[in-house]
Amino acid sequence: MTGEREPWDKTKLIRSLRAAKAPNELIQRIVTHIEKDLYDGMSTSDIYAHAFNLLKREHRPIAAEYSLKKAMLQLGPSGFPFERFVAHILTAQGYNTKVGVMVRGQCVTHEVDVVAEKNDERMLVEAKFHNSAAIRSDVKVALYVHARFQDIEKRFENEDGEGRYTHAWLITNTEFTSQAIQYGRCAGLALTGWNYPKGNTLQDLIQATKMHPLTCLTTLTDKHKLQLLQNGTVLCREVINNPLQLQRIGISKARISSILDEGRALCEIE
Repeated sequence: MTGEREPWDKTKLIRSLRAAKAPNELIQRIVTHIEKDLYDGMSTSDIYAHAFNLLKREHRPIAAEYSLKKAMLQLGPSGFPFERFVAHILTAQGYNTKVGVMVRGQCVTHEVDVVAEKNDERMLVEAKFHNSAAIRSDVKVALYVHARFQDIEKRFENEDGEGRYTHAWLITNTEFTSQAIQYGRCAGLALTGWNYPKGNTLQDLIQATKMHPLTCLTTLTDKHKLQLLQNGTVLCREVINNPLQLQRIGISKARISSILDEGRALCEIE
């Protein structure tokens, strides 16, 4: 952020609303409302917060989808919920997954966030969590992940063992630096971030699999979100499939009904 002022451009707002699958009529109403409320020096974050509040009033499931980027940043404060979340995404894509696997390399033993297998693929997955969108995964992270993969590969080469890993995959909830992308392409390290690669970003994967984090839900308070994460729940679907856990953390039956309605609409569950 440079702090420089930019002229109002509704294109970015429209694009973000479309990404949340808001219908054209609703998009137009929100853009018109925001244009009416614009003031000199209004920040981008204020504009998006205003749009989110308007969406909450009109259509909570779309508001939940709209808040997906922010929701991903709330899968903390530790990175473990994000590791479980990544495993769920891969499971939905047909992979068999294990979280927190110890894998011996030639030099040292590595704790791998997720091991994923499907057909001839056997992947080592690093789930890199950041709690701020301003923090990007840089080339040092890519180098670290690739070096671990090479150490593990070296052990297989020396032992001539079966079941070796086909490749490594670095998944982050924010963005990559250009150098990290350049290194990943050159080294054969698979990368998935919030805006990379085009057409197959983390946002695309979430929307395709309907594996939305529970932190999307606008009907849950931040306190209740944190309690659920601490209890090992990370997905909206897990909340829907086990509503008793909502009762156990002190949520009223009426509120539970609203949470389940929003979750079913967001995940498109009948």
